[in-house]
Amino acid sequence: MDTIKKLLLLFSLILMLYACGQSSEHTGVEGYVEVLGGKIWYEVYGSGTSPAILLLHGGPGGTSLGFEPLKDLGYDGPIIFWDQLGSGRSDALLDTALMTIENYVDQVERLRKHLNLQNFVLYGHSWGTMLAMDYYLSYPDEIKAIIFSSPLFSTDFWIADADTLIATLPDSVQQVIRYHEAEGSYEHPDYQEATKLYYSLYVTRKERPKVDRSHLNLVSGANVYLYMWGPSEFTSTGTLRNYDRLEYLPTINVPVLMMTGEYDEARPSTVKYYSSLVPNVNFEVIPDAAHSTLNDNKEATLQVVRGFLKENSE
Repeated sequence: MDTIKKLLLLFSLILMLYACGQSSEHTGVEGYVEVLGGKIWYEVYGSGTSPAILLLHGGPGGTSLGFEPLKDLGYDGPIIFWDQLGSGRSDALLDTALMTIENYVDQVERLRKHLNLQNFVLYGHSWGTMLAMDYYLSYPDEIKAIIFSSPLFSTDFWIADADTLIATLPDSVQQVIRYHEAEGSYEHPDYQEATKLYYSLYVTRKERPKVDRSHLNLVSGANVYLYMWGPSEFTSTGTLRNYDRLEYLPTINVPVLMMTGEYDEARPSTVKYYSSLVPNVNFEVIPDAAHSTLNDNKEATLQVVRGFLKENSE
């Protein structure tokens, strides 16, 4: 197996992070929107008088499937699921010139205009929080509130947290990680096994439901993830390596929910610090959950989200 195929295999593990949740029938209105580089798929699920919730999935290169448990939220308003360009049910993306935060922000805005969303709730997870932050900085006027789930606002902080978590692994595993990072041999089976162990502790702790999604013909976003982020959750070699928006957190002037898992790779102590920089914020830790909070502790996550929406959806 050549290097590219091995990296794609490794990415399939990473993609699992964003494909959690229980099977749900798609009962909403689906469609596509033209964006720079192709078409993006979306679904408007539910209806009601409460503000719409626009979901920004993780990755980059993940899918909105990880948000499926939100269909059990019981929310009296539309929830908009969509797959970012280059992954899921949207078109593939091969042009690296379009693999930029600016282009993904533009996708969000084109979808917002297409659906005529106003006074809506922005809900990002992982990479989706980076995208949510940059979208807010560009288009703050229509946003009523923001949910940052397992956020990343500084790649330096993320890598420091990853180093702390790697230090909890057996010495032999730590040595494997550091050796292959130094060699750049991310496709090596030993590195992939070490990655699996890290993910089982800090990305997804609970076994995911087995759901047949072969009929969806999902586009793999492995190339987007590798180009923008890197070969694994704890190794960033891509264009997002120098991402930092800490100085802008105090400028957010809408209500914010900042939540993370008890065992999240977005460590609670770091997310609590992020929260301290935001003027109007609720900080919550989801117990017995890693990064995939909706998978690891669905009910606790939904309860936290419901509470925040109840306070901020009038």
